[in-house]
Amino acid sequence: MLTKSSTELVRQQNSTLVLAALRRARNLSHTEISAATGLASATVSAITAELERAGVIAKAEQHVQGGRGRPRVLFTPRRDCGYVIVARISSDVVQYSLTDYGGTLLDRFEESRNHDQRGTAAFAQTFVDALERLLQRSRLTRDRVLAVSISSKGLVDADTGAARLLWSPVFGSEQLDFAALLAPGWRAKVMLNNETLLVAQALAAEAERAPEGGFRSLAAISLGHSIGLGVARKGRFGEIDVTAPNFGHMLHAPSAGLCRCGAYGCIEAAAGFYGILRAAFEVPPDTIPAKFVPIAEMDKIAASARQGHRMAGYAFRQAGLALGNGISRMLSLYERMPIHVTGPGTRYFDLLRGGLEEGVSQSLQLRLQGAPEISVVLDEQRLVFDGHLERALGVIDGDIAAAGQA
Repeated sequence: MLTKSSTELVRQQNSTLVLAALRRARNLSHTEISAATGLASATVSAITAELERAGVIAKAEQHVQGGRGRPRVLFTPRRDCGYVIVARISSDVVQYSLTDYGGTLLDRFEESRNHDQRGTAAFAQTFVDALERLLQRSRLTRDRVLAVSISSKGLVDADTGAARLLWSPVFGSEQLDFAALLAPGWRAKVMLNNETLLVAQALAAEAERAPEGGFRSLAAISLGHSIGLGVARKGRFGEIDVTAPNFGHMLHAPSAGLCRCGAYGCIEAAAGFYGILRAAFEVPPDTIPAKFVPIAEMDKIAASARQGHRMAGYAFRQAGLALGNGISRMLSLYERMPIHVTGPGTRYFDLLRGGLEEGVSQSLQLRLQGAPEISVVLDEQRLVFDGHLERALGVIDGDIAAAGQA
């Protein structure tokens, strides 16, 4: 019984490899699947035949140019075998997207968040209504959706299997369990991830697929209303492990002021938009943080700093120092790795850089090993979306492979 179980597990893992390779390349021949997955030709033949019978992949012939020779047989995922809904909850809007199993974006719309709307109950109803509207626009039924992937800044319950938001800048300490919200009407797998974790997931996948290869680890830091961190590292057996440490709410210095989490001195209290605004206007540090700071307001503070205004420049430098100190502590716990800076706050990176580099240089480890490579990545929204698909479609691949072994 144990041998049979082990054989089924290996077959399931191999099927997942084939599905992932096909989704990323869209069209692959038998030989190309073997090369991409490292699986034997006979194994690929058995798996593709099984997946074709299940209606998950399709086979087509590609005729050789000039009309001579046997046509190439190509396998491709059946895009209509299921769908994924992606919901991104941010401080100002909620974005809803619909993709097919191949990862092709089919529909998307955004709804502005009502900042006067309090509590999760009203939001929950709005959220469910938006999902229904997304399906109606594409004339799909709930049973066609294989996964609902949700992201937010904040703390996520990743241990119990529930898609529970424990704390967020949007809802504070009021928790929301999205799996319970959509049960029992939806059969889709409901997933919830920290937003910056998804950025790190997407960056790691890009690095893994790059021609030069050699991916080992990286960190993504998101700058904006909140401060987020995602860390991606390659495990012993080649798997990519991605986590989202609570970076924004690590202690920086009590003088940083009151944070949205209720504590004093968090990195976010100095480096988040509300922290920079508070320092620029010399607001008392115990002032209740603003729930939302418009980009236009931040742009005014940045323009003042670039014109030489002392307090505006000081506010950005202190924000950079808090970030740099936090990065140095994080790298001391992990290892030296590239840092990718994303989010709306990247538009002020020239004002943050000096303080950030000063903060990083305070670490003995980094003074000995050298400062990490720090780069700015502007398209955070695309990375979050790609991270959603990377994780959600990967889980769906596993479920399809497991169903084939049942």
